[in-house]
Amino acid sequence: MNPVTRRVALQAMGSLALGLGARDIAWGASIVAVRVWPAQDYSRITIESDAPLTEKHFLLEQPPRLVIDVDGLELSAGLRELVGKIAPDDPYIAGLRVGQFQPRVVRLVIDLKQAISPQLFTLAPIAAYQHRLVFDLYPAQERDPLLALLRDKELVELRAARAIAEAVGEMNAAAQAAPGASAPATSAPTRTAPAVVGPRALAKDRIDRLVVVAIDPGHGGEDPGAIGRRGLREKDVMLAVALRLRERIDAIDGMRAMLTRDGDYYVPLHDRVHKARRVQADLFVSLHADAVTTPRARGATVFALSARGASSSAARWMAERENGADLVGGVNTQNKDPGVARVMVEMSTDAQIKDSLKIGHEVLGHIRKVGHLHKDHVEQAGFAVLRAPDIPSILVETAFISNPGEEAKLRDPKYQRQLAAALATGIQRYFAKHPPLARQRTL
Repeated sequence: MNPVTRRVALQAMGSLALGLGARDIAWGASIVAVRVWPAQDYSRITIESDAPLTEKHFLLEQPPRLVIDVDGLELSAGLRELVGKIAPDDPYIAGLRVGQFQPRVVRLVIDLKQAISPQLFTLAPIAAYQHRLVFDLYPAQERDPLLALLRDKELVELRAARAIAEAVGEMNAAAQAAPGASAPATSAPTRTAPAVVGPRALAKDRIDRLVVVAIDPGHGGEDPGAIGRRGLREKDVMLAVALRLRERIDAIDGMRAMLTRDGDYYVPLHDRVHKARRVQADLFVSLHADAVTTPRARGATVFALSARGASSSAARWMAERENGADLVGGVNTQNKDPGVARVMVEMSTDAQIKDSLKIGHEVLGHIRKVGHLHKDHVEQAGFAVLRAPDIPSILVETAFISNPGEEAKLRDPKYQRQLAAALATGIQRYFAKHPPLARQRTL
């Protein structure tokens, strides 16, 4: 074929390709969906396809970039959607470019905001998902949740001291303005100094030993959890309740809350336990919304761990369902921290389980004041997130999202506030009766 004929043939092929849809020119896998999940803990990119994909990746510096070559793909409109899904406030990703690197090889170039430790892995089809290729971008230096709590405590101390100083100043000003006041205004600072120092010191004493509550909103990110008949997703409503509960607990003197996730992203079950242990939590509370096939089931249930089998067949079924969340949420099983993984199989102490039953009973008593109970006693089963051997842990199924009436209640901000208030009151009452021991390391 002479050069002119070759050029004409290539132009004809190009025109044909432009006229075809993405699926018409994709000789390998086809893109089903692309998703981006930004979070402070890590950012995740998911490429879902109708056939397995393989990749090769490497990091570049100056500027920092992650380059990923995905085999078995042709550039398509679905892949180009990734570019527009990068949020400006993503902690790790500054931008993303995608192009056809070689025939059936698509290259993604991720511009980075900071040094990362990437994890790339594949997930087999499960639930509503087909094949997934997952890129998790973790910080090179792991965030310290204990440091965040310490900084939060310092802010609380500062605000409390300012509030006390302002209150004392207002009282002194009022005393000076009262009839018969004989001391000159210039002497006020001398007289008020002890008053300011005294309350401030007392306030510091009260919060030197923070009671730390780890709040775990179930599911998140790739894992929506149960979905109600009107579309309410368990992951969304449990995050909303968790944020309200954190606000309630943070308002209690001497208490502080830590969320295992504060946005729409997935946290592996073992990481939820790991986070609670890193902040030396005094309590772990996992929040969920139940779902069964019948819409008539209703009410809340509180669970503790069982060392000797589930307390009922329903409790066993629920534990198996929740323990399978990692399969849907997407976990890199080849890169688990063996130290953390051991925590998931260690048998919790009898003391931990007894304390969990006590706190569960206290919380159950206050939930009954705002809603119906499915079980009027604390159930027990082998939930993975309750297996921290040194932290009392409970799992609260707040309601049946599969019940239309309870789905409507869960969607209602007023009921979310009532539920958070009931949980906070139960937690506060428990620690009033059972103060935690002093820590070796003061928060």
